[in-house]
Amino acid sequence: MLTAEQLLAAQKANIETLFGLTQTAFEGVEKLVELNVQATKAALAESANNAQAMMSVKDAQELLTLQASLMQPLAEKAAAYSRQLYEIAAGTGTEFAKAAEDQAAEAQQKFMSVVDNVAKNAPAGSEAAVAVMKNAVSAATNAMESVQKAVKQASDIAETNFKAVASNAMAATKPAAKKR
Repeated sequence: MLTAEQLLAAQKANIETLFGLTQTAFEGVEKLVELNVQATKAALAESANNAQAMMSVKDAQELLTLQASLMQPLAEKAAAYSRQLYEIAAGTGTEFAKAAEDQAAEAQQKFMSVVDNVAKNAPAGSEAAVAVMKNAVSAATNAMESVQKAVKQASDIAETNFKAVASNAMAATKPAAKKR
């Protein structure tokens, strides 16, 4: 049986976790806002410079050359923005995943201590039932660890693919800009 002190300690730990995750979420939002403000400022300044450059164009060939020269930096900035956005989201998600893993491990540990306590105080002849319960908890733990590993592997693959797509997109824009 759980004591009042144990329940209060668990409640306190849950509240601390909640506030920690809330802080992490706000930090993620704060980083997104900062990224968007920087991107907007840069886009406004670049738009003004591009408009002035367009006004100084004297013929169609010069306009085509100018347009081609503007496309490469635009693609690079879009890729950099996407990369930063992904890093913010991945970092925040990692914090949430770690908190979930910690909570699950703690809950399993507490449950196992309850099972052990029940086993110690169980009447004679109930050893088989206690063993079955321990095996079930162990199997559930192993299954959860397998799922966590699979999710991590999938996340790693997704990150690798994201970087590859961004790299390929950047490589594809360079020849296109040079052809013009």
